[in-house]
Amino acid sequence: MSLTSLAPLLDAAAVGDTQEGVPLALYLAVSGGLFLLGLLGVLTRRNPLLLLLAVELLLNSANLALVGFSRYWNVTDGHVFALVVMVVAAAEVVIGLGLVVAVFRQRLALDVDQMSSMKG
Repeated sequence: MSLTSLAPLLDAAAVGDTQEGVPLALYLAVSGGLFLLGLLGVLTRRNPLLLLLAVELLLNSANLALVGFSRYWNVTDGHVFALVVMVVAAAEVVIGLGLVVAVFRQRLALDVDQMSSMKG
């Protein structure tokens, strides 16, 4: 198989995208893959730092889908909403890391199952 025979398959117009550049299907495929990795991390990890990282993957996959749809429909609403999601994600990281540092300073175990209740 030569590269010239693959050219129609790689062409953006063949996928159904009317704009030049990356097709919407590729945005959604990468976004779905990131979401599945984040979901797998949330369901299987016990370390709170890894949980925060997995939640960030979930939020970034949503951002990628928003930006992909925004580019596809040629509007800026998705970009603005993705920026708002990034601000919320940054706040979530600050609060989460603050809790992890507070637990670590008290020499408690960094296991999510053992930290299920907050004690004063």
